[in-house]
Amino acid sequence: MHTKTIKELSALLQSKAITATELATHFLDRIEKSDLNAFLHVDRALTLAQAAEADARIAAGTATPLTGVPIAHKDIFVTRDWRSTAGSKMLANYVSPFDATVVEKFRAAGMVTLGKLNCDEFAMGSANENSAFGAVKNPWDKNAVPGGSSGGSAAAVAARLAPAVTGTDTGGSIRQPAAFCGITGIKPTYGRVSRFGMIAFASSLDQGGPMAQTAEDCALLLNAMAGFDERDSTSLTPEMGGIDEDYTRELGQPLAGLRIGVPKEYFGEGLAKDVEDAVRAALAKYVEMGATLVDISLPNTALSIPAYYMIAPAEASSNLSRFDGVRYGHRAAEYKDLSDMYRKTRAEGFGAEVKRRIMVGTYVLCHGYYDAYYLKAQKIRRLIAQDFEAVLNGPNAVCDVIMGPVAPTVAWDLGDKSDDPVAAYLADIYTLSTSLAGLPGMSIPVGFGAKNRPVGLQIIGKHFGEAKLLNVAHQYQLATDWHTRAPAGI
Repeated sequence: MHTKTIKELSALLQSKAITATELATHFLDRIEKSDLNAFLHVDRALTLAQAAEADARIAAGTATPLTGVPIAHKDIFVTRDWRSTAGSKMLANYVSPFDATVVEKFRAAGMVTLGKLNCDEFAMGSANENSAFGAVKNPWDKNAVPGGSSGGSAAAVAARLAPAVTGTDTGGSIRQPAAFCGITGIKPTYGRVSRFGMIAFASSLDQGGPMAQTAEDCALLLNAMAGFDERDSTSLTPEMGGIDEDYTRELGQPLAGLRIGVPKEYFGEGLAKDVEDAVRAALAKYVEMGATLVDISLPNTALSIPAYYMIAPAEASSNLSRFDGVRYGHRAAEYKDLSDMYRKTRAEGFGAEVKRRIMVGTYVLCHGYYDAYYLKAQKIRRLIAQDFEAVLNGPNAVCDVIMGPVAPTVAWDLGDKSDDPVAAYLADIYTLSTSLAGLPGMSIPVGFGAKNRPVGLQIIGKHFGEAKLLNVAHQYQLATDWHTRAPAGI
């Protein structure tokens, strides 16, 4: 059962060839035997209770296409029954009194929660090594990182511990782990998916999205999780594009005439040959399928790293001020006064990378530095967005989608960049600009590089262009089998 796609599992459930309880038990047994550290909290009784509800719903004829299908949630989404830690000691034993909107929507669809997935602390990282509960191992090579911050999510799908998972993408945290683990993941247009109940890192960048084996599966999941939410002030209203729509509607459309923009900045110095070869082969396959390649330039790509690492830490500095030991989460055991409690609580509760970003963010927001750093970064953000606008939507638009690598290399070894955070930051060079522009982007597996580690192809589209992106990915997956490959022993 674990090798089947969501669509295949849905058909088996609806035909009553299997029950939701049998399916949930199968995946729980696999999770129990796994040594990847992908899950942070599993509760068999809670999961099987949800499975029983799904079986009753199927029997009553009130099921949706996703009823009974198991799903696991990145531990950045709060859940009423499972712990919600954000991968941090600060929230090690926190249980939310409510569900995040995304969790709520999947429950309404009848999906069965398997548990909570490991992630970089407060979603800050590119390797899932910043989790307070230990690093996640890449199923393809347990000496390699799975990518981050949604590393637990990507590893769970790759190891067939869950057919569907949620992730969040602030600067590439769905696309990069999807690439490193050889699965499919999509970051929707900013505001498409509610942030209510998503523990905030950088509010103008954070976006939830689905991860699964195939683009078709991601489309089915996005149907359930996207849409306007009045509880989220950053959620797109129906007038702005925050509507319920069918993201499977374009699946099956031919690619003849598709114009693919290939940015020269994505194929320059720093891109490993093994990654470039796999990506170029995928582009050649698209040409074979009827698409046309167009050379384009996104001249401000290199500025995305300094801009992002000014804006995101600044927003994190503000968002994480709520974790002070007063209302919830960790509190220092001994302190002299309120100020001392704040200092000791935050020193004990936050990890090194979170502290680093809070310090950077606080600095750039300080009087005298705001204009020089934060305001300038926001201006660069606008220039980056204009680069995309010019090639995708402007009067001289030359392409329908943009393609290139997700990361400059395949997954690196565990510990390789632990002492060099800047090196890890540089690995985000191809994903940050998409997030800064608020555009949808996804990763699909297109081959293998050094040490037989997966390579992902990034596909970037226009605002609200998720349905087209998903079909572009789907057509490639109909013509190739990279997405069906699984790690040895799975």
